[in-house]
Amino acid sequence: MRKFLTWLFVTPLVLILVTFAAANRHDVTVSFDPFMAKDPALSRDIPLFLLLILTAALGVVVGGCAVWFGQRHWRRAARRHEADARAARGELAGLQAQAAASKPGAQRLPVPSGVGLYGAIGRDKQRATL
Repeated sequence: MRKFLTWLFVTPLVLILVTFAAANRHDVTVSFDPFMAKDPALSRDIPLFLLLILTAALGVVVGGCAVWFGQRHWRRAARRHEADARAARGELAGLQAQAAASKPGAQRLPVPSGVGLYGAIGRDKQRATL
């Protein structure tokens, strides 16, 4: 089902992207020189669709990095809690082993002879013989 849903969404997205790329093949000048507008020293001619796709990809990467750095406190807390839980499990196992070693064998109380669950052996609550 997951493969089907992936193909259901990816196929139209690829078709839209290919159509967009075919319709916007002309070159645009990208300049990184803010001081010389007429003859920039740092400029590059690239197709418009490539510029827009690279800009979107850069936005995704920058957004992912921002989220990753923003969640560092939660990841640090999760690592700390995992270490605390691991230490507590180790301490619990040690205490259980210590308690099992110091505990004598199970002691059973002797059953009084001649008396069953309901009184004398062989009789029920109404004192009928079984």
